[in-house]
Amino acid sequence: MFTANREDYLRGLYILKEEKGEIKSTDLAHYLNVSKPSVSEMMQELNKEGLILSKKYSKIRFTQKGREIAEKLTSKHRIIETFLKKLLKIDSTSIHQEAHRLEHAFSDESIEKLRKILGYPKKDPHGKPIPQ
Repeated sequence: MFTANREDYLRGLYILKEEKGEIKSTDLAHYLNVSKPSVSEMMQELNKEGLILSKKYSKIRFTQKGREIAEKLTSKHRIIETFLKKLLKIDSTSIHQEAHRLEHAFSDESIEKLRKILGYPKKDPHGKPIPQ
């Protein structure tokens, strides 16, 4: 079980990889609105845990295990966004922050039930793919 903070970092890494094709710690600091030293500290921890490969002044890469966890977290977030938009009819401008608050609380079982109720969507309300 990861802390919400660790989950945020892993999902942030995934989003940056998805959007930019590469992951730089400065981009992650900007994306998460945290300091560069905070990013460095977390990258060291994630590296020790075998979730990323990171060396000073180089791009960050996922290990297989890290990528799988980050994909799962991203999928969870995007399923919740889809639920909020399609079933609860929450405004598109509000669903990202609401999903961010909820993603840490939903169990994997609940997410799978939501996925089924939603008809196994392939894309979230923003048009981004939902990892399966």
